[in-house]
Amino acid sequence: MPESNKNVRIITLGCAKNDVDSEEIAGVLRSQGHEVGDSGSADVTIINTCGFLESAKQESIAAIRKAVAEKGAGKVIVAGCLAQRMGEELAKLAPGADSYVGVGQMARFGEIVESVFAHHEPVIDVEPPHHRWADVPTRARSGRPWSSYLKVSEGCDHRCTFCTIPSFRGNHDSKPIERVVEEARHLAATGTKEINLIAQDVTQYGYDLYKEFTLPKLLRELNQVDGIEWIRLLYFYPNRLTDDVIEAMATLDKVVPYIDIPLQHTHSDVLRRMKRPWDGDRYLAIFEKVRSAIPEVAIRTTFIVGFPGETDAEFRHMVDFVQAAKLDRVGAFTFSREPGTPAHDMDGQVPKKIKDERYDRLMRAQKPISLGINKGWEGKSIRVLVDEVKDGWMAGRSFRDAPEIDGWVYAKGDAQPGQFVEVRITEGREYDLIGHIAGSEPPKRQLIPLQMSSGQSPL
Repeated sequence: MPESNKNVRIITLGCAKNDVDSEEIAGVLRSQGHEVGDSGSADVTIINTCGFLESAKQESIAAIRKAVAEKGAGKVIVAGCLAQRMGEELAKLAPGADSYVGVGQMARFGEIVESVFAHHEPVIDVEPPHHRWADVPTRARSGRPWSSYLKVSEGCDHRCTFCTIPSFRGNHDSKPIERVVEEARHLAATGTKEINLIAQDVTQYGYDLYKEFTLPKLLRELNQVDGIEWIRLLYFYPNRLTDDVIEAMATLDKVVPYIDIPLQHTHSDVLRRMKRPWDGDRYLAIFEKVRSAIPEVAIRTTFIVGFPGETDAEFRHMVDFVQAAKLDRVGAFTFSREPGTPAHDMDGQVPKKIKDERYDRLMRAQKPISLGINKGWEGKSIRVLVDEVKDGWMAGRSFRDAPEIDGWVYAKGDAQPGQFVEVRITEGREYDLIGHIAGSEPPKRQLIPLQMSSGQSPL
């Protein structure tokens, strides 16, 4: 047992789901009297790892080795996805930590911190994935207080042949609807105006608990939470974007018209090898249905380039699809060969040079489309949530811009972080919009003191 409460540092790697997990860990520890901050001389360093791709694995291992080398008399706890995925193997590959803890154990972190002071040998605590939701009021927010991620489920029931997530996050596990609403109310009470609902498949929400897809009901409940002004959904699964979901998005005033729907590919043969649904024609049809119901909708997708066996014709099919679909945002990854996935051992592995060339071609195909859509906003006004201000300029996000992954709206004029403003757009660029706050003079020169590339913090 520790003799006193400790100074704890949390290093978070990976996605927004890990950010939420780290906030829950921090809240649990603070509720038990520990100090949680970013001090480099902490008594305990917790590394919340990512294990999704090989690159994330290497980043996590490097962070573990660095923390171990610097820990002195302190303790190092390795937590999260990579610990769950690798277990004892990680303890051998990146030795010297005092505990290796798997996913879903945020509520236990007071006990876990105590255990590293009670044992002299490393503790490997990797149970089969089972999420224990931490108490709502204990979550300690980090980042901008007006925007928050809200995790509605864990794990995934799909078995895409390239994906490692079900192996370490487990099957789909929904947070009860009343608990999600309670958390939204708590976030609103602490200043949150935008909640971003996150899950591996948000469209599957509730099926494990209620034996029906409950996302529309959840959205109706959240739409009534005072203080919340924007509700954004991440991420949709193609064949679960039902009429009920579309109708809820079209009629609920706080649900922003934004759909992030990772398609991964468009050619039917590649999708079959991926164990993904449908094909490009059906994707175009669902987009047409969504746009008919929600004309202003912004649609984002992500593709994998160079999946095993991908031919030139199959890749061209994806490029043709991008040109036909005219999506607001397109992201891409080159295929990562992950141990333990069926795709790792498939025939027809694509050479890195070809994957890189195809990635470049796909992204170049999207650029004029994105530019054209953004140019279409010139002369129009758009509501923006302000994230940063500097030297008479602001940077913020519209309904079209999810935190960290999409573009920015830069505007001249007086504003405060966390405020909603109307911005008149004067210029559309490939990723971002430029303008001025309604009622202020338009900028005479486009010298933006806080401008940066899409998806990064603007200051």
